Amino acid sequence: MTRPALRVDAVLVQAVIAGALSFAHLHDLAAAAGQDGWKAWAYPVSVDLLLVAAWRRLRTDGPSQLAWCWFLIALVASLGANVATAGLLDLGNVPAWLRILVAAWPALAFMGGTLLAHSSAGHTSVSSAPDPVAEVAPEPAPVDSADAAPTLPPVHSAPAPPAVAVPAALVDHARKVAADHQERTGAPIDTGTLRARLGVPPHLADAIAAQLA
Repeated sequence: MTRPALRVDAVLVQAVIAGALSFAHLHDLAAAAGQDGWKAWAYPVSVDLLLVAAWRRLRTDGPSQLAWCWFLIALVASLGANVATAGLLDLGNVPAWLRILVAAWPALAFMGGTLLAHSSAGHTSVSSAPDPVAEVAPEPAPVDSADAAPTLPPVHSAPAPPAVAVPAALVDHARKVAADHQERTGAPIDTGTLRARLGVPPHLADAIAAQLA
């Protein structure tokens, strides 16, 4: 069984070289600012870890003011150390303001790392969270078939009006009036006209019209 040949990634090699140089510059600057021994070696680790933590936060949670703020702070600290060791500063006589910045860096890096580790950008507010109790609809109460519809009292129809007795002579006269109206207008006579022509009350005119129909 043949083993796969080792592949050298140029990007990885470049990253290792750049990281080693930046690490050495940060160490030299911390040592020149009075941080000797293991403390000078801890400064590069602190700066690089804060830079990586902020970048990881940007990659996982998306852009946020907190992550961008600490990413820029760590980036300025790293770039500043690299530029300062390029001969712009006399490392044998470091100014007081730089000693103050180097001495204050551990507290600043600790606060930044704590905020990045314990704050969440994707939290949801309590008001917008669904209420499991509110989402469960109450079951409707069982309805008794006897109570489903109230019993209504029987509706009695109104009694029919008593039949009106119409004299036969009046019916014959009404028939002649209706025929005369049909000849003159070409349309059958209506109840209102019949009532007016005969001069009878409304109920009697209705009874006569019913017999003429």
